[in-house]
Amino acid sequence: MSALRARCPHCRTLTAVAFEDAYECHSCGAAFAAGLVRVPRAWGVGGSAMEEAAHAWLPYPEALVVERDTLEEQSAAIAAGLPKRPFVLGGCCCAHIGAIRGLAARHDRLAVVWLDAHGDLNTPATSPSGNLWGMPLRMAIDEGSVARSDVALVGARDLDTPEEEYVAREGIDDDLARALGGATAVYVALDVDVLEPGEVPSFMPVAGGPDTRDVVRVIRDVAGRARVAGLGITGLVPGAAPETLTRFAVAAGL
Repeated sequence: MSALRARCPHCRTLTAVAFEDAYECHSCGAAFAAGLVRVPRAWGVGGSAMEEAAHAWLPYPEALVVERDTLEEQSAAIAAGLPKRPFVLGGCCCAHIGAIRGLAARHDRLAVVWLDAHGDLNTPATSPSGNLWGMPLRMAIDEGSVARSDVALVGARDLDTPEEEYVAREGIDDDLARALGGATAVYVALDVDVLEPGEVPSFMPVAGGPDTRDVVRVIRDVAGRARVAGLGITGLVPGAAPETLTRFAVAAGL
């Protein structure tokens, strides 16, 4: 599917056409601030619920669907096919790797705000489980798509010991002013398990998180500090209300 053309969520025709950062459906006239990128793959054991949730209906034109046999193939395809302003729907958090890579190539200095109950900062050598979905933020940093100093890790409360040591050593925290200072654009990666369990159905809920209103406020704060180049929502299981997910996107200006 061409990034210039997408499937309209309302009339279901391939007549949503990209212009500048937005889409307009030439059939029904609807306008959209972002193109939807579906990444229905979970890179770990037992992630089928996340894969199913990535097919949820959202009121954004479907510009790209990526399913590949390896994570590197997936990341490369996302980076190459991103619409100008993507709304990424996973799947697991590995969907963010390609989005960050692709956006970093378009912007002088891309910051990343990673909202997640977990750090996603393991490596194959430190991961207790071996699941790749526990490593994507570290992968994006290590491949050079985003600098450690331009990352804010917000809402994390369930880090493995090697992750705790890494953030302490590298100075990664939840300070938006630090991470966004000097950034020309920002990507917001939202794993819904950052929320208090019960707010939005999530794959790996962790008690002690913020509510939906708190996360909306954080995203608005981010958008007030830097231009949001894209948003990704991951870690869902079936049952999330489309209007709730849309609130996050609207808060980001999408």
